[in-house]
Amino acid sequence: MSSRIIPVQPFDYVVFGATGDLTRRKLVPALYHRFMDGQFDEQSRIIGASRSKLSDADFRQQVREALEQFVEKDYQDPDTIERFINICSYVPVDASKPAEAGDLGAALRDDPEVVRAFYLAVAPDLFEPIAEYLHKKKLYRRDARVVIEKPLGHDLASSVEINNGVAKIFKEDQVYRIDHYLGKETVQNLLALRFANTLFEPVWNSAHIDHVQLTVAESVGAGTRGYYDESGALRDMIQNHMLQLLCLVAMEPPASDDSDALRDEKLKVLRALRPIANGEVAAKTVRGQYRGVKSETASVAGYQDELPEDKKGSRTETFVALKVEVENWRWAGVPFYMRTGKRMAERVSEICIQFKPIPHSIFDHAEGAPRPNKLIIRLQPDEGVKLTMMIKDPGPGGMRLREVPLNLSFAETFTERTPEAYERLLMDVIRGSQTLFMRRDELEAAWAWIDPIREAWNRSSEPPQTYTAGTWGPTGAVALIERDGRTWYEGPNS
Repeated sequence: MSSRIIPVQPFDYVVFGATGDLTRRKLVPALYHRFMDGQFDEQSRIIGASRSKLSDADFRQQVREALEQFVEKDYQDPDTIERFINICSYVPVDASKPAEAGDLGAALRDDPEVVRAFYLAVAPDLFEPIAEYLHKKKLYRRDARVVIEKPLGHDLASSVEINNGVAKIFKEDQVYRIDHYLGKETVQNLLALRFANTLFEPVWNSAHIDHVQLTVAESVGAGTRGYYDESGALRDMIQNHMLQLLCLVAMEPPASDDSDALRDEKLKVLRALRPIANGEVAAKTVRGQYRGVKSETASVAGYQDELPEDKKGSRTETFVALKVEVENWRWAGVPFYMRTGKRMAERVSEICIQFKPIPHSIFDHAEGAPRPNKLIIRLQPDEGVKLTMMIKDPGPGGMRLREVPLNLSFAETFTERTPEAYERLLMDVIRGSQTLFMRRDELEAAWAWIDPIREAWNRSSEPPQTYTAGTWGPTGAVALIERDGRTWYEGPNS
């Protein structure tokens, strides 16, 4: 089955932070793939902007090197690369020194049929200066779009300040707060799974679901990134990616697929989250930090070993586990267990919907007891959906019950290349579709729920629990779920 490519309007895409890592690794390859697939052509322009004093030729060489490094060899078509590079140009811009900036206006077309988009792949403290620069230079248009990347603050107050800075120039319907997790095909398929099939929605509630698990595990460490030590797993992953996943699992059916209808329902979930504060923090949260491991075959540094001397002793968490409750009729009594961490046993992101046991078993004399059904939605690495079922093991000799999966593997079902998340999101900006982007009130509701947890940790004298690199986290995370008589899903045998 071939995917249907829907072309977008011609555009001028200005990427601030054009010489940065995000642009090289993600944005340039994503735009190239959309160009290669024919979603846009030479009528569009990609304009790099940053403080570096580069020529068009310099920037195009950087684009070429990024494509050679980060696009798979099978998709590096020389003719397409040349055509793509030819629509790229560069303007040196320092928003703090507008008088010294190049003429970005000369690179933009004053044509209402050409979509004007600004991608701010820069630190958040530059969002407001860039917005003001665009306004002063008369480059702002009411129909322009601006894309902003996380971290959108480190708490509610700083998030409000950042958003207020952008809102001085851009209206809310022009702002696209990007979360690449929402661009993943499997995340979007969660909506199709729930709302395009009659099979699941009738049982998607507390009468049939025992609990829900959300896991985002990374096998790599935090490295020497200064940002991570300032952020930690709670801010880096829970506040945005994982709460967004929880919202998609828990929200009520929206009235339509209109972006605000969907985001209204996500906001209701965030506002229905039971606060975790004061005395409940110790019982419902676990924070951890990985320690190194040495063996004859490998040696992995611990988090403290990776820190510079002035950061030694940091209490920044590299692992978080939470027990979350959504206080509404649909989910009353159904816990949501969330965990995320660095240096874990494997790289995997998945949602496990654990259904309740059957109310009565007629198979008293069977070999093997019936096990509750599970719906596993894997976001990475092997994207797919799996539903576990109980069947009779074939053969004579009595009733032998066996758990087997009904497996939808995206790689096996859809043999064509699956677009990366940024490819979808970058084109959604041009289409003017905000469905997969966070609205300001969502962002602030998430911060309002997260902040009390962080504040309680800061007041506590207890350091993060340590866990060995290459495991599933600290023992406290196991205790968190096993106190309720449940276990973490860690593959087919769990």
